[in-house]
Formats: sequence, structure tokens, C-alpha cells
Amino acid sequence: MTFAAASPAGLDIVVSTMASDAHTWNLVFLQMFLEERGHRVTNLGACVPDDRLVEHCRQAAPDLIVLSSVNGHGTLDGLRVAPQLRARPELSDTPMVIGGKLGITEEDGVQAGRSLRAAGFDEVFTGPDSIERFTAYLARWSAAVPA
Repeated sequence: MTFAAASPAGLDIVVSTMASDAHTWNLVFLQMFLEERGHRVTNLGACVPDDRLVEHCRQAAPDLIVLSSVNGHGTLDGLRVAPQLRARPELSDTPMVIGGKLGITEEDGVQAGRSLRAAGFDEVFTGPDSIERFTAYLARWSAAVPA
């Protein structure tokens, strides 16, 4: 993973659900959370088809891709879309994370972490401490990016 140079105004971050997830409040929360920390956010919305997500990220060249799931199918969607994003040379090193309700049970989400990392995600956030871990990840990541 390499880090793009951040502008003084923060990072360019894409937040999105995946094709099967129609939930939007999680994306609104993430967008506000990231914007309050000085980042620029493109929110692609709900039910984003794989090809639209890949094409937008390819063209936008974001500093970070954040995928969120609420419907319990995040693992299945993530395992499908991560290799598509990583297959694009311009996205192969872009930091990419996934979080939310990734399986039907909390245990499913926890166990999916290994598979999702192997598929191409840099980090997986699930469970009751996920926002705290995401906050710490974002702080570490932002500090590593040259201004």
C-alpha cells in the first residue's frame, strides 16, 4: 500500500455501499464523520453496482476507499468487489477498508476479516468497537501521508 500526497484540506475519500445494500444512513454518518475531520468525501450512495464503483474509483483516484455494509451481505459483496478494484493498476495500492454488518451474525463478520483482507482490503471494521478502531486507523493513516 502506498499513500498519495494529501492536500492541506485533507484526503480524498470515496464512501459507498455495494450492489446488494440499500442502506444510506451509514454512508451519511461516515461522510459527516470524515468531513468533520477535514477530508473531502464522495458518497456514491446505496446499491452501487460493482462496475460503477470500480470506474468511479479508477477515475477519481481517491486516497482511501471506504465500503460500508448494513444488510449482512458485506462479506459476500466485499469478496466479489475487492479483486475487481485491486485488478485496476491505478487502484492496486489504494488503501481500501470495509466495515459494518458484514455477516448475518456478529461472529460471521469477525471471522470474515481474514478472507476480506486476503481479497484485498487493508482493514476490516466490525463489532462494537469498529468506529474507535476506524478512528485510530484513520489517524495513523493520515499521519503517514505527506502533507
